[in-house]
Amino acid sequence: MAKVLVSDDELSIRSLLSAVLRQKGYDVVLAENGRKGLESFHQERPDVIVLDLIMPEMDGMAVLQSIRCVDLNQPVIIFTGAWTPEKERQVHALGATECVEKAVSLGRLEDALKRALRTLEPASFTRPEEVQK
Repeated sequence: MAKVLVSDDELSIRSLLSAVLRQKGYDVVLAENGRKGLESFHQERPDVIVLDLIMPEMDGMAVLQSIRCVDLNQPVIIFTGAWTPEKERQVHALGATECVEKAVSLGRLEDALKRALRTLEPASFTRPEEVQK
């Protein structure tokens, strides 16, 4: 069973992702802010990290940078509602495995998790307009 760390400051998002991912068979670890997410990364050694960008205490960009200082190959999926083309460029430059905008379906996140567990190569950013295709 793959272990997934979900680091997001919104309780509703954490709860939803926890329920859905556990139902799909993932072992889920939750963190309510960036600092706790980084601590959980060091303690839990998850197979994949689902990381929000806008969080208190330590934002997702800082968490991703810290992870990359320790492990260049750790799969990290950015799951954010704060998408901009500049943010996409920045997270890919830092080595994000994939980026999924929160406005898309949870099915897209599950697909990203499966790909992240298979390969560490960066993929394209999933935009809401691509969901319709």
